[in-house]
Amino acid sequence: MHKSNGAACERETGGMLHPVVTRYAPHAMVSTIDHLATQVGIELLQKGGSAVDAAIGANAVLSVTCPSACGMGGDLWALVHSEEGPPVAVDASGMAGSLADAEQARAEGLTSIPLKGDIRAVTMPGCVDGWLLLHDRFGRLPLSDVFAGAIALAEGGFPTHPLLSASLARVAGVEHNELPASAKTGDPLTRPGSARALRAIASQGRAGFYGGEFGEGLLLVGSAEFASSDLDETQARWVMPISVDAFGHRLWTVPPTSQGYLSILGAAIADGFEVGDDPRGVHLLIESAIQAGHDRPDVLFEGADPDELLAPSLVASRRAAIDPDRAGALTSPASAGGTTYLCVVDSNGMGVSLINSNASGFGSNLVAGSSGIFLQDRGLGFTLAPDHPAEYGPRRRPPHTLAPALVTHLDGSLRSVLGTMGGDAQPQVVLQLLAATLLHGKDPGRAVGQGRWRIGQDPTTGFDTWDAATGRRVELEEHVAASVGAGLSERGHSLGTASHGEFGHAHVIEVSPHGALAGAADPRALVALATGY
Repeated sequence: MHKSNGAACERETGGMLHPVVTRYAPHAMVSTIDHLATQVGIELLQKGGSAVDAAIGANAVLSVTCPSACGMGGDLWALVHSEEGPPVAVDASGMAGSLADAEQARAEGLTSIPLKGDIRAVTMPGCVDGWLLLHDRFGRLPLSDVFAGAIALAEGGFPTHPLLSASLARVAGVEHNELPASAKTGDPLTRPGSARALRAIASQGRAGFYGGEFGEGLLLVGSAEFASSDLDETQARWVMPISVDAFGHRLWTVPPTSQGYLSILGAAIADGFEVGDDPRGVHLLIESAIQAGHDRPDVLFEGADPDELLAPSLVASRRAAIDPDRAGALTSPASAGGTTYLCVVDSNGMGVSLINSNASGFGSNLVAGSSGIFLQDRGLGFTLAPDHPAEYGPRRRPPHTLAPALVTHLDGSLRSVLGTMGGDAQPQVVLQLLAATLLHGKDPGRAVGQGRWRIGQDPTTGFDTWDAATGRRVELEEHVAASVGAGLSERGHSLGTASHGEFGHAHVIEVSPHGALAGAADPRALVALATGY
């Protein structure tokens, strides 16, 4: 592998300086939260694989090494930019089981879907269906090659990821959990169930997973929610991405049920102001994010019309509601979740922006039998309010936090792929990255490393930024400049703080006007890596 050149910029945190590296490469680049996944992605590209092959291979590694963040028991969304035309999108978000019963849940006294230990939180995992749909259209290498790196790590062992070692105690004692109750960072682990699943997918396709050990395990733990027929229908589909023109570029994301529209709606609102790299500019981005998202619980559901969510008249009215010099009076009607984002650009200019998630940590803390694969709790997006368009019900898809992004120049050529994990805060972090790179000219390292803000949430739950009881507190990362905090306070913002780990793990790869690549992986993920050749 040819090592890419690195240029470090520094960020100040409590008097200590930490490098946030922008990597440069002439041909191709991969960025993920785990250097092992990034290296597998690069190896697949060097073998002649496409950006999609590399993205799937890297994601497969993450499903093995980072099960507290993502996995085959979760969902997937992706954007792909190629020479074939405008970007295309995959929605691999799963549906609730055919036995889902909101009336029964309400009869038990529930007012929301329990996140842990309850099968009602589990929707049919779409990750593997998403891999297969992407690979069928854009893959160049056989799946046996694409999964080889992940299988080798699952069978031969891998060093415990620091994010995993910190979270193992949460699932100690969970039935069928093949992970130890504790492990130090770097201790060797194996994932035999994941290895068997990946081999079955490579040899038998969809039937090897949904019709094999995983599917049997899902039905075993989920007999009250799922029928065998639920396993027969693919959860992945091609969907039309959505876009707006803002910040001098075309900004792309995935459609509802994703909350991705909030990223580009916030950018469209902010685009009517002079958004500088100063406290006033931060204020304007915060107010734009609040105006974009405050009504999300009412308007985001399966079948929501993106044209209505992004209508120019709505953008204008939300912008008009912002005081450029004062925090608004609007009361809203995100802890870091179990998600991982990755991006790839290959030597043919194909760009992939992909996100895979368990939703909340290890998901529902339920395991699909002997497969050892944790099941997501994406049902957290449902409501139990009767007759709400996002009401929990059979074969419905819940509103989704996953929001990958992609930027093109107005002529359609690729500018960047970017995204983050972080629950409800994802669109807010993406908005900050868009402003940093497109408006303020920051390289990926400086954009990824800069201090972040997010609209506050109840620390005891998560995924509730826009709930009526949460309010509009603005939480600042520890290394946000003191002048920004002072400027926001002067403008009437109620401020709080949160640690680095609560502001997502974001990655960016940019394409220069001459075709070279620049990228950065988020140091908040501790062993993240962006590299290329």
